[in-house]
Amino acid sequence: MKALIMSDSHGLEDEVILLKERHQDADLFIHCGDSELDFGHEALKSLEYVKGNCDFDSRFPEVISHKFGDYQFLITHGHLFNVKMTLMNLQYKAEEEEADIICFGHSHIAGSELIDGRLFINPGSIRLPKGIREKTYVLLEAENRDVSVSFYTLEGKPLETLSQTYHLG
Repeated sequence: MKALIMSDSHGLEDEVILLKERHQDADLFIHCGDSELDFGHEALKSLEYVKGNCDFDSRFPEVISHKFGDYQFLITHGHLFNVKMTLMNLQYKAEEEEADIICFGHSHIAGSELIDGRLFINPGSIRLPKGIREKTYVLLEAENRDVSVSFYTLEGKPLETLSQTYHLG
C-alpha cells in the first residue's frame, strides 16, 4: 500500500494537484488540514481531508478513523489535540481508535516517530515549513507491517535525513 500525505497547504491549489499527479500510483491520498480551500474543492478531490484551525467550512470532518488496506489510519489536523505541546492527547485518541498510523499537521514541523507500536507522521507543510527550510510532504509505503516513511521537498527531492523505516508490532 502506498499513501501520499500532505498538510498545511494554506490556499495552494496547483501544488496540491501537482503532488497528486506526481504520485498518481498511490492508493491513498491524505491532507491533514489547513488547506484553506472550500469543502469539495477540485484540488481536494480524491483526498481524504480533515478540518484544520484555518478551515472554516463545517462540512470538513475533524477526524477520520478508517481502515485502509491492512492498517487503521487516524487522520486529524492536530490543533484539537494540542500537538504543538505534546503528542500524548493524540496518542490517547489513537489508542481509542486502535490506529496503527496517525497522520497530523498543525505544527508545520516534519517528522515521524513510533510510540508504543503506533506510527505518528507529520508531513510538515508544503507552504510554510518550520524547523527546516524545505516545504515537505510524505510518501508512505507499507507491506507486512513494515512501513517506509519518505519525506520529499515540494520539488520532489528526497530528504534522506528525515526518512525512516519502521516495523509496526
